[in-house]
Amino acid sequence: MTEQIEKIKHTIEPLRQEIMHHKVYAAIKNIDDLKVFMQYHVYAVWDFMSLLKALQNKLTCTSVPWFPKGLADTRYLINEIVVGEESDIDSFGNRKSHFELYIDAMKQCGADTSQIEGFINLLQKDGNLKAALTASNTPKEAYEFVDYTFKIIGTEKAFLQSAVFTFGREDLIPGMFLSMVNDIHKNFPESISIFKYYLDRHIEVDGDHHSQLALQMTAHLCGNDQQIWKEAEEATVEALKKRLALWDGAYHQILKSSSHKTNECIRRV
Repeated sequence: MTEQIEKIKHTIEPLRQEIMHHKVYAAIKNIDDLKVFMQYHVYAVWDFMSLLKALQNKLTCTSVPWFPKGLADTRYLINEIVVGEESDIDSFGNRKSHFELYIDAMKQCGADTSQIEGFINLLQKDGNLKAALTASNTPKEAYEFVDYTFKIIGTEKAFLQSAVFTFGREDLIPGMFLSMVNDIHKNFPESISIFKYYLDRHIEVDGDHHSQLALQMTAHLCGNDQQIWKEAEEATVEALKKRLALWDGAYHQILKSSSHKTNECIRRV
């Protein structure tokens, strides 16, 4: 099984490198650019929780009466991550999910939250994912990203959900992005202190410990079935392609917004 894990890692490494070195990071030069990035990234922050909850439903007992289900190590991993993601603490010591913390960060820097909040409100009302994404004017790349995540959830296959969770949803935060955020924070601490806290907290909580347990979980679920491993690899590759497309969408919107502001300044002159 270690061999299969390494095979997936080898297959997805070029995609990981593309994500790590995506041009969107270099395009973020100021708070306005960061706002655009966050308006795309927030969808990945939100649907991560749905993927995590799908795994919790599959791999732990979430019904009554309770019975022990699956491996205790897997139950521990899922429940520990849920606690960290769903009820962490903000910089003031208040309990919040990472998604709620991200929304706070968006509002602090002036990013538009109307699309993501409109989407969630509509989804809560009628449960129709695609209709809610469409009606809230979700960016195309974010729509497709979320839609793919829910296709994986809809398969009801724990091994696919686990593979995408383990390999496809690993937060790839490159050093250049962290450096850029730190630089903006030095100049405008009152605008992005929550976002900086979010990133620092995310890195702190999602350490090597979780990564190793997630690999063990995926290896256990895939077992020795070569077809299952093949499906897991294909799903992971597609998930990373969707992340690349999401970053592409943010990048082009940043360029478009920057160009618009430049033209406005020229007209004023």
